[in-house]
Amino acid sequence: MNNKINTSLFVACQQCDALYDKPHLKQGQLAKCNRCGSTLIERKVDSIERSFNWSLAGLMLMLPAIMLPIMGVTLAGQFHQASLFDCILVLIDRGFFMIASLVFLFAIAVPIVRLAGALYISYSFKFNKLRPSLLNFFRAYHHLDNWAMLNVFMLGIVVSMYKLIDDTELSVNLGLLAFIFWLICSTMSAVALDQDYIWDKLEKAFAKAEVQDENS
Repeated sequence: MNNKINTSLFVACQQCDALYDKPHLKQGQLAKCNRCGSTLIERKVDSIERSFNWSLAGLMLMLPAIMLPIMGVTLAGQFHQASLFDCILVLIDRGFFMIASLVFLFAIAVPIVRLAGALYISYSFKFNKLRPSLLNFFRAYHHLDNWAMLNVFMLGIVVSMYKLIDDTELSVNLGLLAFIFWLICSTMSAVALDQDYIWDKLEKAFAKAEVQDENS
């Protein structure tokens, strides 16, 4: 006797924990909780296509955002400019190895992995190349949202510009514009993904594969 309960038939409200039968929605539709009014499930329009485009654009902006100068500073008649990569090298040169490692991890490594992960997931669905390993990969990708710190680094740049603007002459370089667009692409590639849709498709695809293996 099979004692497993198919939890995919139910959905719980993240705000008040109310439990509902899982509705079948079309693109653009959403279901709301009757108790608190919060959104239970939302089917995003062209989720895979939009995530694929955003992540591809983000990876194309990666090198300009990292290597081009972010801003220029004129102080005492001397002009200095630095890129994101230069900032890390300066931190290493001055002995701040831990800070340099954290900046590299949260401002470069994680965003790149996040964009590459979104591209791989959207590519797999776009061209119907679903593999069993994609299920574990998507679980790991889901946890990367907690490690995305590009917005924090951007806030640090804005605060630095605000503090320096009275004492120095600042010039905005192409690196800052590339970094802003990189931040937007990184955020939108994750926001565009309809995670509930992806979970449903992966569960159904691999459930059918398991049934076929058992029958054979």
